[in-house]
Amino acid sequence: MFDATTILAYKGKNKAVIAGDGQVTFGDSILKSNATKIRTLYKGEILAGFAGSTADAFNLFDMFEGYLDERKGDLIKAVVDFSKAWRKDKVLRRLEAMMIVLNREHIFILTGNGDVVEPEDGEIASIGSGGNFAISAARALKRHADLDEESLVKESLLIASELCIYTNNNIKLLSLEN
Repeated sequence: MFDATTILAYKGKNKAVIAGDGQVTFGDSILKSNATKIRTLYKGEILAGFAGSTADAFNLFDMFEGYLDERKGDLIKAVVDFSKAWRKDKVLRRLEAMMIVLNREHIFILTGNGDVVEPEDGEIASIGSGGNFAISAARALKRHADLDEESLVKESLLIASELCIYTNNNIKLLSLEN
């Protein structure tokens, strides 16, 4: 995990949602509190979030979007091809980075080790230093609260921000209607 961020994604019945906190840290200092670590890709049909360095994020988002374009938005084919390329590239595979990508049907965690992980439940995924706090909160809220997808994700990140020193409550959120 990375001491830099918390990204949480949820593919619910009505919406696919991704959110991230805004804190950027360097060692034990906060450099910025309102960074955007999520974005839409491929004609607004794919949501993506990133944990790792900013420069790496820009490179990997651009590279992944290229695979999405080549595969005409087919998320499964794009994640497999992207993961292979990320793993094979000597420079890229040294990046300490992770991504979450999702659309209305699928959600994946991608790493430089070549991992393409679809969450066991197929619905909720998290990365970053506060990821375990956020996913635990999301699972509990899903079971015990009647919240829409955006509220569930936002509330889960707020809970993570109360526990993880590298996560703040300046939350950015993107969603896709089903």
